[in-house]
Amino acid sequence: MTKHLTSPDGTPASRLAFGTMQFGGRADAAASRALFDVSIAAGITHFDTAYVYNDGASEKLLGAMLGAHRDRLIIATKAAYTGGGSKKNIQDSFAISRQRLNMDMVDILYMHRFDPDTDLHESMEAMAELKSQGLIRYVGVSNFAAWQVVKAIGIAAKFDLTIDILQPMYNLVKRQAEVEILPMCADQGVACAPYSPLGGGLLTGKYGAGGAGRLTEDDRYAARYGLDWMHQAAVGLSEVAADVGVDAATLAVAWAAAHPMGPTPIISARSVEQLQPSLAAMTYEMSPELYARLAALSPTPPPATDRIEEQE
Repeated sequence: MTKHLTSPDGTPASRLAFGTMQFGGRADAAASRALFDVSIAAGITHFDTAYVYNDGASEKLLGAMLGAHRDRLIIATKAAYTGGGSKKNIQDSFAISRQRLNMDMVDILYMHRFDPDTDLHESMEAMAELKSQGLIRYVGVSNFAAWQVVKAIGIAAKFDLTIDILQPMYNLVKRQAEVEILPMCADQGVACAPYSPLGGGLLTGKYGAGGAGRLTEDDRYAARYGLDWMHQAAVGLSEVAADVGVDAATLAVAWAAAHPMGPTPIISARSVEQLQPSLAAMTYEMSPELYARLAALSPTPPPATDRIEEQE
């Protein structure tokens, strides 16, 4: 059974999570506050940040907003995207994250990516010490292949520790997680909070209409979503959206959330206006027929090489 995460006061994780990668970057302080407030009003209880986001501005802005909401929210951050998975790097960067967030305890701490050069025993020991000290409640891993997660589960158990949540990439045109990652999560009882449900904005339909965004401004995203069939799938999604009278972004997020494993997609935006269609997926009920119709827009993923090609 997949693990169900709760906040310190027992409030369950919402159907969607909100990612604060834009806070202090494309979203200034005022825009970030507005995004937080509208997410709270929509029922979001799970917020995600990281040590490296905008040189710490994301953590600082998020921490300043929590106030009386704190105990009913799940707050996640990440360590070891840079500097490796050593105990010192994980614990030192997390101490800075707690200062920025102004929190004694953070609900989820992720290893931001797998470090092939550090013994995973050392990384898991670092996490176990933080949990035993009451500084974290849940342990997560991000951008890990399925075999790497299972390895982490086995090693964590030596420290009486569980891997509680995984953060992979997953959307209608990036479906490799369906092959091993999502089934592994279901089998091992690991929650899943996938990022990029809109494919860097591709699945909103804005690029087909001549719009600008990450795919036109960031070479990494342009390469990630540069295949012709991906853009054809986005056109098809927009056509289905027009047919059913629902925003393409709502359908894209709801589709990712509708996988039988029960993932919690992480939505984000740089403005409230941009966020609203994704937030609408919180209450959108997708029929099995529509789910299958959307799934048919992109290729069924081939058997996994289980190789992590891209990272947040």
